[in-house]
Amino acid sequence: MIRSLFAGVSGLRNHQVRMDVIGNNISNVNTVGYKSSRVTFEEAFAQLVVGASRPPGDSQNVSGGVNPVQVGLGMNIGSIDLLFTQGNLEATGVTTDVAIQGDSFFTVSNGTQRFYTRSGNFQLDANGRLVASTNGFVVQGRLADSAGNLTDAITDIELPFGQKAPAQATTEVSLAGNLDAEAAIGDTRDTTITVFDAMGASEELTIRFTKASPTTWDYSITVSGGTTVSGDTGTLTFDALGQLTAPVPSTPFVFTPASGAANVSVTVDFGTAGSITGLSQFAAPSTAVLKEQDGFTMGDLERFSIDSTGTITGAFTNGVTLTLAQLALTDFNNPAGLIRVGDNMYTVSANSGAPIIGFAGEGSRSTITSGALEMSNVDLAQEFTNMITAQRGFQSNARVITTADEMLQEVVSLKR
Repeated sequence: MIRSLFAGVSGLRNHQVRMDVIGNNISNVNTVGYKSSRVTFEEAFAQLVVGASRPPGDSQNVSGGVNPVQVGLGMNIGSIDLLFTQGNLEATGVTTDVAIQGDSFFTVSNGTQRFYTRSGNFQLDANGRLVASTNGFVVQGRLADSAGNLTDAITDIELPFGQKAPAQATTEVSLAGNLDAEAAIGDTRDTTITVFDAMGASEELTIRFTKASPTTWDYSITVSGGTTVSGDTGTLTFDALGQLTAPVPSTPFVFTPASGAANVSVTVDFGTAGSITGLSQFAAPSTAVLKEQDGFTMGDLERFSIDSTGTITGAFTNGVTLTLAQLALTDFNNPAGLIRVGDNMYTVSANSGAPIIGFAGEGSRSTITSGALEMSNVDLAQEFTNMITAQRGFQSNARVITTADEMLQEVVSLKR
């Protein structure tokens, strides 16, 4: 009777633990990135009352062996497992909200230790660092240099507004359109485009085309404010089909900017010989224009976006987009072995395996969704079913205790 009493006590105690886990799951049904837990039970020690005996070796003896006789002594908690099944994604529209689809974790740091989380509700702090909103730990990843090239070092991600994109001097301009084949000798066509020097100062570059013969046009290039150095004149020749003929002028136009910046060398792309991809000469109005150039002025960071690889791309006020950083993702051989430390964070344990840091599409099979959060993976229907079985198990063990107590009471009452 004493054995049954203590077996019932173990059942009460451990079913209470299961109820605690179920209650924690239900309380975190709306916690971002929460992973539910489950309790498994195991049989405790079993007392050996009678040992097993082997069959006798005598062939004349018809009796067989005897199985052992054991009495169980209750039950214990076998394990409390973390279930890392994928949670549903909820769209938020907030750029700094990110969700992982896969088995990886975000990596954050408090300056001395790294932690791992599935909760991607990040935000920017006063210094432009991307941090976890629950505790301010800084999100880890790799930063890009001023040219937008990602480095290899894993460090704090900083996205300070006011970050600048350096100016870029114009190196190439291209033309398109037509020069009128019926134009009179001496007719002109002007086209202008804004170009930039290395300091980002703008200059107006103008090309004037003058018809020199039925198949040739002379051109001259000038800049407002700057001083021409070389390459400012040349001749374009067209064939009987209105196409440019070789050689197409390719000498760069070089000028000294008025701002005092270094000389600017601009390659003018008139088109390709034997085609009409650039300039052409047909019997139609002159429409030759400078259509594009590759320079720009200095710009300030205006906004940023995050793609499926966790790459953060900044848009600057000068129209330039540059890669700023990339979120790091961490994988574990056994994520269920991680230790919960609160704030939706985990740390490494002896059985989780070492963290394997990579990036989406590069060392990690997970992907990132921006503007969304991963919700809790708690299944309420399953939790309430588990609650019923835990409650009935608790009641049954309580009945075992009360019945054992009544039997003990009968023993005590044998002598009155």
